[in-house]
Amino acid sequence: MLLKLTTMEIHELTAFVKVVQTGSFTKAASVLGTQKAQLSRVISHLEAKLAVRLLERTTRSLSLTEIGREIFERAIGILASIEETKRVAVLTQEAPRGVLKLTCGTDFGMLFVSDWVAQFLQKHEQISIEADWNNYLVDLVHHGYDLAIRLGDMADSSLAARKLGEVHYGLFATPSYLRQHTAPNTALDLKHHPLLMFTGGDHKQGWQLKRGGETLRIPPQNSRYRVNNTHAVRDAALADLGIAKLPLKIATPLIKAKKLQAVLTDWTISSVPVYAVFPSSRYLTPKVRQFIDFASDCMKG
Repeated sequence: MLLKLTTMEIHELTAFVKVVQTGSFTKAASVLGTQKAQLSRVISHLEAKLAVRLLERTTRSLSLTEIGREIFERAIGILASIEETKRVAVLTQEAPRGVLKLTCGTDFGMLFVSDWVAQFLQKHEQISIEADWNNYLVDLVHHGYDLAIRLGDMADSSLAARKLGEVHYGLFATPSYLRQHTAPNTALDLKHHPLLMFTGGDHKQGWQLKRGGETLRIPPQNSRYRVNNTHAVRDAALADLGIAKLPLKIATPLIKAKKLQAVLTDWTISSVPVYAVFPSSRYLTPKVRQFIDFASDCMKG
């Protein structure tokens, strides 16, 4: 039966479903814009192709056979899937428009997402964005958000997610600080230096440094300054207060300007994954899909 079903044409399924739904060939022919006799031939051809009787016909009534009812239910699902596929295709071709409601943690929103928003708005004149930077986990569905940008490993959730990339980090201090203090040669030397730690989000556990098979954990209690804002950590480093862990996005331009210098470059610091999180992946509107694609490109750049 499955092989025979694959030979059916969409118009035959449509005709069959419409006859069942309207309860008569005459009404179905009117809805489909065809002749009753032509519609009857289509159904007869379908029955011959499947080698089963789908409908019991009398002069006064029309009813489904047992196999006809099963095929009708499957036909409904097939036609619905086809319509959904068409709708998705149309959506992907539409220009993004409307209001995009976006939420993100305050620190990452200011460091990264604000730039994405500005560039995205310049590219798409029919889009407006309502952004909320906050440090609590927002219920996207309840509060009507289209999208959230979140850092760290994703917990099991009913939400859909797409990984955008990772934030990479390094350890930095000012040249003047390193002239006044002995620069660390190994990670263990960090205990002799004041450490400046960002403690927001997944960073509450302190630093984890790796080199080959070695791993060194430095708890936040070992730091001189702990704060939940990356700009504050950067400012403390620039004030010669110690060694800071900073995102490369912040540190790189300061290194080029000779305001910061990397230390312990043979050690690596765990990167943090970044995800776009949204209520469902089935019906992504153009504005959401294109912002996610754009954010992914920004993370790669």
